[in-house]
Amino acid sequence: MRSLGSVGVEAHGLDVLPSPFTQHVASIGDRMAVRNALQGMDAVLHTATLHKPHVATHPEQEFVEVNVSGTLVLLQEAVAAGVRSFVFTSTTSTFGRALVPAPHQPAAWITEETVPVAKNIYGVTKVAAEQLCELFSRSHGLPVIILKTSRFFPESDDDPEMQRQYADENAKLNELLFRRVDIEDAVAAHVLALERAPALGFGRYIITATTPFSPADCAQLRVDAPAVVRRHVPELDAVYAQRGYRMFPSIDRVYVNERASRDLGFRPRHDFAHALQRLQRGEPIHSKLTYEVGSKGYHRTGS
Repeated sequence: MRSLGSVGVEAHGLDVLPSPFTQHVASIGDRMAVRNALQGMDAVLHTATLHKPHVATHPEQEFVEVNVSGTLVLLQEAVAAGVRSFVFTSTTSTFGRALVPAPHQPAAWITEETVPVAKNIYGVTKVAAEQLCELFSRSHGLPVIILKTSRFFPESDDDPEMQRQYADENAKLNELLFRRVDIEDAVAAHVLALERAPALGFGRYIITATTPFSPADCAQLRVDAPAVVRRHVPELDAVYAQRGYRMFPSIDRVYVNERASRDLGFRPRHDFAHALQRLQRGEPIHSKLTYEVGSKGYHRTGS
């Protein structure tokens, strides 16, 4: 919403909470509110969801109501309104248990062909929502693009052990190698998807920073990730030593954006090398937009 106006797009926001970017305060499960919000609109960006951290604070039924039933309402009303483009923000979390190979196995090379094995209600409901999107694209001719975004949130990791072992910037910098995308690049992917949806008809794409790794690195990444990173980024040790940062000892999965690059023209600027250069110059590692958005936290209950 902060960025669409700058590319000439008139956008109306619908959210459960008021904000400077929200014109319609309502749930996506509220059919009449969604119908009213879609008047005069020709595209839908569906980013509303309960997230993985909400698994600990919200009942499973609320995940179904928001992530599945809410998506169904949006799809039905989008078809009725005759929109030309529907973009659904999904997640690489849908891959679930497929992301962690058995012990002593190479890191998983994750592409759109990887079969999801959801491990919690969040993953289950996002997979179901993706399937609804594909159904409506096939049965109603609705142009739909699904963007399976990797981590982009400015919030701290919800794993206390990760918080204990790594400074927040250190952890997020490491993740740019294999499972993170900067908010600015995620926004760029959504704009590209809006533009490309009518021509593509349907597509499912992983949106993540471009990794320097290849499948040939996967075995060593699992047992000695720092050695692999040094091979690709020789200046790693000097830059990290200045900040007291550490590379993760092991990397168990690598997200791949090749299909998004090919079909959408996705070219993320904020990869690991770019962030490392910014760090060398004493600059923040993330985009300006990331800091403008800032950390919102997560609401702790379903009320």
